[in-house]
Amino acid sequence: NSTQDMGLSSCLSALSLSALLTLALITCLHLSYLSDQKLSLIKLTSKQQPDETPIHLSVRPALESRFDCARDRVLSQTECQGRGCCYAPLPQGLSGGPPWCFYPPSYSGYRMGPLTPTSRGQAATLTRPTPSYLPRDISTLRLEILDETEGRLHLTDPLSRRYEVPLSTAQSRGNTDTQDHQYVTEFQPDPFGFIVRRKSNGRVLVDTTVAPLLYADQYLQLSTSLASSLVSGLGEHYTPLSLDLNWTSLTLWNRDMAPHGDANLYGSHPFYMVQEGDGQAHGVFLLNSNAMEVVLQPSPALTWVAVGGILDLYIFLGPDPQSVVRQYLQVIGYPMMPPYWSLGFHLCRWGYRSTNTTREVVRRMHNANFPLDVQWNDLDYADKRRVFTFDPQRFVDLPDMVKEFHQKGMKYILILDPGISSTSPPGTYPPFDEGQRRGVFIRNSTGQTLIGKVWPGPTAFPDFTNPETQSWWEDCIREFHSRVPLDGLWIDMNEPASFVQGSVEGCPDSDLEHPPYVPRVVGGQLNTGTLCMSAQQNQSTHYNLHNLYGLTEASATHSALVKVRGSRPFVLSRSSFPGIGRFSGVWTGDVRSDWEQLRYSIPAVLLFGLFGVPLVGADVCGFRGDTTEELCVRWTQLGAFYPFMRNHNDKPNAVSGAAQAAMRSAVMLRYSLLPFLYTLFYHTHTSADTVATPLFLQFPSDPNCQTIDRQFLWGSSLLVSPVLEQGAVELAAYLPPGTWYSLHNGQPFYSKGQYLLLPAPLDTINVHVREGHIIPQQEPGLTTSASRSNPFLLMVALSAGGWAWGDLFWDDGDSLDTFQRGDYSYVIFVAGQVGDVEVLTVTSLALPMSEVFEVLWTL
Repeated sequence: NSTQDMGLSSCLSALSLSALLTLALITCLHLSYLSDQKLSLIKLTSKQQPDETPIHLSVRPALESRFDCARDRVLSQTECQGRGCCYAPLPQGLSGGPPWCFYPPSYSGYRMGPLTPTSRGQAATLTRPTPSYLPRDISTLRLEILDETEGRLHLTDPLSRRYEVPLSTAQSRGNTDTQDHQYVTEFQPDPFGFIVRRKSNGRVLVDTTVAPLLYADQYLQLSTSLASSLVSGLGEHYTPLSLDLNWTSLTLWNRDMAPHGDANLYGSHPFYMVQEGDGQAHGVFLLNSNAMEVVLQPSPALTWVAVGGILDLYIFLGPDPQSVVRQYLQVIGYPMMPPYWSLGFHLCRWGYRSTNTTREVVRRMHNANFPLDVQWNDLDYADKRRVFTFDPQRFVDLPDMVKEFHQKGMKYILILDPGISSTSPPGTYPPFDEGQRRGVFIRNSTGQTLIGKVWPGPTAFPDFTNPETQSWWEDCIREFHSRVPLDGLWIDMNEPASFVQGSVEGCPDSDLEHPPYVPRVVGGQLNTGTLCMSAQQNQSTHYNLHNLYGLTEASATHSALVKVRGSRPFVLSRSSFPGIGRFSGVWTGDVRSDWEQLRYSIPAVLLFGLFGVPLVGADVCGFRGDTTEELCVRWTQLGAFYPFMRNHNDKPNAVSGAAQAAMRSAVMLRYSLLPFLYTLFYHTHTSADTVATPLFLQFPSDPNCQTIDRQFLWGSSLLVSPVLEQGAVELAAYLPPGTWYSLHNGQPFYSKGQYLLLPAPLDTINVHVREGHIIPQQEPGLTTSASRSNPFLLMVALSAGGWAWGDLFWDDGDSLDTFQRGDYSYVIFVAGQVGDVEVLTVTSLALPMSEVFEVLWTL
């Protein structure tokens, strides 16, 4: 038809134009990959030298294989063809999705020179004969292939220094056997691209020849095919566990934005995992902190578009999903070990407007015999909403209240926003006065302190990339702690958020504020709801460092608490970036009190586990809007199995007796399982295992588990199947093949890998123990300190072969570096049944502590 003819003729003319419109861009590539047992690099053989024959594809790609040539703006046919691209409107009746202006398969790009040996591996130069349509092109790139334990594809400008993420990645964990790789690589020299194949089956994992590499000062683009449509990651967004590849655009730009669809949220995690469909998996991580858009399309394929920095790409070969997570965490760092008390029940709410109100909340919880470990206060405590102060009337006795909580075996946490009020009279607010004197605040483009606006009014923002700021932050925390002996800190509003665009004085008209391309951010501009992009920080501009703000604040806060308190720190952050799990937990922000957000909290928690942030949870019962009794009960049951559990809505005792009993039962069940949960955190801290685990991580060869995100596991052995629908009293739960035992009564369920209809009255959450596992438990108390003095219990779920095993990590729960110092107990339990004889073997691999374990066990 005429539409198709127009598209074909324009594509053919584009191909002739593209012969003239070759681009000139500079790039530097460090290519390497990580295998299961160790990190490894590409080692090229003679067969892996660049092929002299370019790969020829079809003239016009199918609709699902089009790669957008007009991402920056809508182009006419003439403008599109002027870029050397194809122009073909969508067939009548089909709207959205595939682009009208798209690259032809042979679009000219970089040319790859010969590979030559270097002191670190091998290298090649990439050149572009003529400029692209992008402003401030970079015309030469260097490809370097590194023979070391940490490998990455690193594209940058060798002639001009560019910003690179200052992330201290994990150190080498031993020598790499460069002869034993799980992959082979192929290079296409003109236009440049590379292909990574899994050696065992030849499967293509990464193929960048599908679309051109573009590299300009403020626009970097790299596309790849995907091995399957089963893709997870690329947070933080309001998505299922398995992403929609139907022309989905995901923006990574930290923003104070309540969770909802099609929005960039609080964190940025440019990492994805692909399930390959046969139990194998691989992952890809782009270490770039600039604003970024990731486009998924159904071919299947993915395109990275970043507005600055470099392309610094890691590829993790697995071969199984759990190994991919371990390899990723070897790069960004293993999670911190949380204090034991932080795994208890936390209670908070905006609106506890005095110490009397806060005390009354705690008193009622205790009278209701409801477990409570940590009481929180939101910004209500602060004098004029200024951090590091407390209100002299409503919270005058805050220090005494905190000491009372400590006497009850409880802990206390309060909120600490980064914004420092800038309008107090000189000499009356030391955090600002000292901060100004020590030069710790972010500056505007003229070198003056940038002033935004948050809860206290005009505010300055600490620059946590400045070492002096970290010292000042510690001094502020130390002084406040000397008056209010808090136990942890809740760092909120740290995207950073501001109630004005950029600053109270606006932002300059510059390329940083108005780049040639703006990803699809909420508000349409990068400085909406935050600081000016031209703002100056110690390490670079805010344009480059924005997404790192929460990470750098979490690091500074973690370090300060270690030095001030001398015990294991607790930090909870809203904003996040890869590596934050080393310093902090996160929560999923201002969720609505409704059933949809209850359901979406599960994939949110599971994804943070993949991102190396195991201490995570959503606000139980929701935060925005009014909850209902049934919703709050079901949310409490689910929340009892979040790794981090905090109610940020209302007092659990402010419901009917039946609902209160159901909620209490769920929290008491959590407390009974804390030894098991704590042991899971030990494993994630030392071995990068997951705590809240997607089913596909443990059952990668089971196709039924590939997209399940309404159930999840604790570790590998405890299956949680919550009710997520209003009015439901039964539940269709998937049980992978094998025998599963009810945690409540030991009833066995024999599954061939099927959905079973389970009763789920309002007072019940279905939890099942996997055969072959032992779950350590304790009689629950109303606080973790009370629970820890109670006897241990073992639930033994024998396999079909008549055996089971489990383990327990135990230390004092609060001291620093107990694992590193060897001040802990680690016990392995093995149980079996031979005929009528029941045997339990307890093996202590480390037992230097003076703990006495009283263990009761039953089959």
